[in-house]
Amino acid sequence: MRFVSLASLTEEKSLELTCLNHVACESVKIQETDINRPGLALSGFYDYFAANRIQIFGNGEWAYLNSLSLDKQKTILKEFFSHQPLCVVFTHDHNPPEFFSEQAEEFNVPVLKTKLSTHKFIIAVTELLDAKLSPVETVHGVMVEVFGVGILITGESGVGKSETALELLERGHRLVADDYVEITVRGESRLYGRAHPDFEHHMEIRGLGIVNIKDLFGYGSVRNSKRLNLVIHLEEWQEGKEYDRIGLKEITQTILGVPVAKKILPVRPGRNIPILIETAAKNHRLQSMGIHPARRFVDNLQKVIKQKQIDAHNQN
Repeated sequence: MRFVSLASLTEEKSLELTCLNHVACESVKIQETDINRPGLALSGFYDYFAANRIQIFGNGEWAYLNSLSLDKQKTILKEFFSHQPLCVVFTHDHNPPEFFSEQAEEFNVPVLKTKLSTHKFIIAVTELLDAKLSPVETVHGVMVEVFGVGILITGESGVGKSETALELLERGHRLVADDYVEITVRGESRLYGRAHPDFEHHMEIRGLGIVNIKDLFGYGSVRNSKRLNLVIHLEEWQEGKEYDRIGLKEITQTILGVPVAKKILPVRPGRNIPILIETAAKNHRLQSMGIHPARRFVDNLQKVIKQKQIDAHNQN
């Protein structure tokens, strides 16, 4: 099972985390992206208490504890820590009472604080955990961003995927990953593509070798990750095979359980694949806004045919 160590989170500058007791964070393994606010637990209700999540003490929890007598606080916290929560994070730069950290140490529970507000910290840590804990699938292909659309170009070896991507870069678009694309799913249906950290910003061009895209085209030509919106599969033109000429046929490719729109582009001499991919990207953006040119064309055509049939019937 994938996990993130609590120690690695303390190294993330965006979280602004500071350790407040002497419990080793290296041994704490976070395996869930969800965060828990223990308001009900502090009131004594521990049914369904998610002890294996990061416990957030925000303004509400802080104010509740301070409203209690010292003896009552110690009683509540002893029961709370006896359930072995993963760790506790105080937001808004609050410092817990000294006995809070001492009781946490007795149960080997790390206590931390952050300067961030509760809302900002939950968003930041959830996104970070989501990225690190999401399942990963490696796909052979090239991923680019074209007009803001994340496109995965697939196809047999030697069909021209890298050369197509290189031409798209010349036309001002951006590279995400070449050859091996790591796909992760965030939330329930958002797929993101990225390169392996050791190979990002590089491409393999047959006859030229390995080239560094960031050095050749500048920082604006690369992205570390991008949401996947469209798969374009390149294949050698097959005589006699029926290819979609209207655009009504919608096919998808399922990656990590999420269906992604897919287009098949046949390749043969004389076809400008980069321009076709640019057109596919623009068309995909239109469809995502509810504008479907092919459907509109067919609807208009059917109206014309129907009107002609009515006119012919009236003449008779």
